[in-house]
Amino acid sequence: MTTKETELVEALVALCADLGAELPQAVRLQRLVDTLRAQFNCGAVALLRLEDERLRPMAVNGLVSDTLGRRFIVGQHPRLAAIMARHEVTCFEHDSQLPDPYDGLLDTLVGEPLPVHDCMGVGLQVDGRPWGVLTLDALATGTFGQSARRRLAYSVPLIEAVIRVARLEQELRTLRMAATGSGAGGAALASSERGGTGELEIVGESPALKRLLHELGIVAGSELPVLLLGETGVGKELFARLLHQQSPRHQQPLVHVNCAALPESLAESELFGHVRGAFSGAVNDRPGRFEAAEGGTLFLDEVGELPLSVQAKLLRTLQNGEIQRLGADRPRRVNVRVIAATNRNLREQVASGAFRADLYHRLSVYPVPIPPLRERGNDVLLLAGRFLDFNRARLGLRSLRLSPDAQAALRRYSWPGNVRELEHVISRAALKALSRGADRNTIVTLEEGLLDLDALAAPAVSASPAAAANAHAAPAHTTLREAVDACQRQTVLAALDRHQGNWAQAARALEVDSSNLHKLARRLGLKT
Repeated sequence: MTTKETELVEALVALCADLGAELPQAVRLQRLVDTLRAQFNCGAVALLRLEDERLRPMAVNGLVSDTLGRRFIVGQHPRLAAIMARHEVTCFEHDSQLPDPYDGLLDTLVGEPLPVHDCMGVGLQVDGRPWGVLTLDALATGTFGQSARRRLAYSVPLIEAVIRVARLEQELRTLRMAATGSGAGGAALASSERGGTGELEIVGESPALKRLLHELGIVAGSELPVLLLGETGVGKELFARLLHQQSPRHQQPLVHVNCAALPESLAESELFGHVRGAFSGAVNDRPGRFEAAEGGTLFLDEVGELPLSVQAKLLRTLQNGEIQRLGADRPRRVNVRVIAATNRNLREQVASGAFRADLYHRLSVYPVPIPPLRERGNDVLLLAGRFLDFNRARLGLRSLRLSPDAQAALRRYSWPGNVRELEHVISRAALKALSRGADRNTIVTLEEGLLDLDALAAPAVSASPAAAANAHAAPAHTTLREAVDACQRQTVLAALDRHQGNWAQAARALEVDSSNLHKLARRLGLKT
């Protein structure tokens, strides 16, 4: 072996040998890519795990922060597909016509969106099955010559050993948690580090998110009702789905009910069903959502919007496990677990008489607060990476990235609309970039100005009442009617934004009749 080969082998053996130090999987894998980048003196190293035809970055060094939130669909990235197909080193010359998945993602000191010039990688296996890929990238042509390729080939068994050690440590940690009485919580933590699969994957590495996933894992195995509490856009439905998936009922249906969208006159029928002739138009017997969720889970989203008359019947169901179809003579037994969610303060609604105290106590047997995005630290960039990659694929772009200033702006912003707002901000910025002439075949960089975060931020309160009045005063040439219309238009739009475009919720928040709000919106030009 050459000196460099010997140094690389010794460094990798050290990573396998330090079993005396218990390390989280993410830390051990990060040490692996850090070591490899130093040994190969290259621009970036990434370790990606295969999950349902997608490659998920588990650890990176030299790539921008949001890379960990991206997912690389193997079929959309020919270089990654070629590496994945072989259990040996694959190289791409600087003049390769295959697009590089990391173009524009190298974390350079100058912050410029530089393309990758040299690339090599290897498909990895653990216990004889495909595990993922390791990729090495460089800006300088010729970085990965024959010597570098040979060193990488020598090191593959040791790299796979480090990955296997990290996985075994994680499994032992999960078993230990199960032995101490928090088995479900161990499963949840393992799931969070694994990243989940499919559409249910929850992106983030922050302590706040990991604490939440651990707590959900503990309660998932019980039959207790759970009340998910959180601001608009934090992903309450996603966490409800996670609860159901990790529960013993996961093979049975999960039925979602948006309580805010239920007209008061139909809410009882929707939840509990009705019999023929129960009301005008009831021409057949119809089961409700509780019966549809038999054996599974019923998710009552925005439960604080339920009318009081329906709240009483919901309470009876939670107490007795029985429902009664509208117009029926006798009740029916149901076996359903209820998960509820709200962005309202139900305690205040109980105090005001808008929500039943006894129902509140039934639903909140296990309340779970979901942290807002502003409390999740660097998760904002991981989520941004996910939305950037989605828009890159949707818009047919070679590469889509954030400038350093844009990344800093995302960290600073308070995100009143949370994850949903972040998704909309990234999507709008990508469309604006294209509308302003961005070339789909180049690396498209979203600058801070394209994010329009200043326009979304709430205006600061002026120290001077006169200054505040002047700041919001209409131009001198505006008529009173025009000023009133402008104020109404702004108020309606703000209400719709707070309630994600739900006109019924917006009408209730504005304390106007829903039909009148629609008429006003048409007059103001907000809808046709």
